[in-house]
Amino acid sequence: MFRSFTQLAEIVPSRIFLSFFRSERAGGLVLFLGTVASLLLANSGWSEGYRALWHTPVFQHSLVHWINDGLMAIFFLMIGLELEREIYRGELSDLRNAALPLMAALGGMLIPAALFSLVAFSTPAQDGVGIPMATDIAFAIGVLSLLGNRVPASLKVFLTALAVADDLGAILLIAVFYTQSLALGYLLGALAVFGALLLLGRLGVKLLLPYLLGGCLMWFLMLQSGVHATLAGVLLAFTIPFGDGTEGSASCRVLLFLHKPVAFVILPMFAMANTALVIPAQWYSGLASHESLGILLGLVLGKPLGVLLFSMLSVGLGMAVLPRGVRWRHIAGIGSLAGIGFTMSIFVTLLAFQDAVMVDHAKIAILLSSVASGVFGWLLLSLTLPRLPRGASRSEESESSGHAPCS
Repeated sequence: MFRSFTQLAEIVPSRIFLSFFRSERAGGLVLFLGTVASLLLANSGWSEGYRALWHTPVFQHSLVHWINDGLMAIFFLMIGLELEREIYRGELSDLRNAALPLMAALGGMLIPAALFSLVAFSTPAQDGVGIPMATDIAFAIGVLSLLGNRVPASLKVFLTALAVADDLGAILLIAVFYTQSLALGYLLGALAVFGALLLLGRLGVKLLLPYLLGGCLMWFLMLQSGVHATLAGVLLAFTIPFGDGTEGSASCRVLLFLHKPVAFVILPMFAMANTALVIPAQWYSGLASHESLGILLGLVLGKPLGVLLFSMLSVGLGMAVLPRGVRWRHIAGIGSLAGIGFTMSIFVTLLAFQDAVMVDHAKIAILLSSVASGVFGWLLLSLTLPRLPRGASRSEESESSGHAPCS
């Protein structure tokens, strides 16, 4: 366990972190290409057929519904497993280590929410307060990876821990504020299944099949309860035995298995299904709407401001220390990258708004905000991170190949 966050710049990252970072990095590129392709198709001569594809009925629900409520539960399962690992053995396992990214994530949620509320309070758009609070891990890490070996390990882990904490906040937000109707019997049934799976773990059952079957049942009950079904993925993650956290543990096996399907299949499908958006000729007029202004302010301005201010607060109060070789301008750059809301912001949009026009306005604002945040973050880090001599590379990634995948 690390005793101070400063030591992070000197350690060799575990292979599971590098696997996560690399899958998200490549997945960010696939996500970007899928989004561009989807927007082009939705605004081409094939628009009608392409958009109808995502609304094809499959077992009484549309294809996009199964993606948003079904496949995204698998994404949240992976997020839950990564969060569990961070809590038990990673950056969040030590309070002093965790303070900086957790405080940064808190600021990155509260300040964007406050700016959104300033614009949208007491309007029909006020339910979208959660939209600018989350970070798209795949896109953010993908942009950071463009800077190559100039990025120190401490900054990579900081962004990853911040984004995971952000997503945890979004999950809690979904559970508390975006449940419109509640069927108590189904909810109690889902919690009973959750308790039974926890008991299996306590009894030392390591076979994965009971947990996966129980997770499917919990997902169904959660879907019927009115609480968003994707939360079953997070709950399931904390029932799968963590053990010693090494390669043979059930938690590690599932996490490593999910990295590539999530990065290269599930998230791109979600992006394509939810960006099959016809851009109207006067699209820019929608930017004056309350929801659009709130999202633009929250993601582009609120995220970097919140991350930087709360990071400075945590260091100023002696709760945390700045990693070696990292400056405040680098934290501001990471804050801008955290403003790439995309996947999670669109996900919350679909829960927050029922009006199709508001949804379209919000999606366009999310796309513009995410592009602006990515460009600003990349420029700031590109201008401030030191350039390595030609041919030089940081040792932590090149030396990591001998480490156990979940060490």
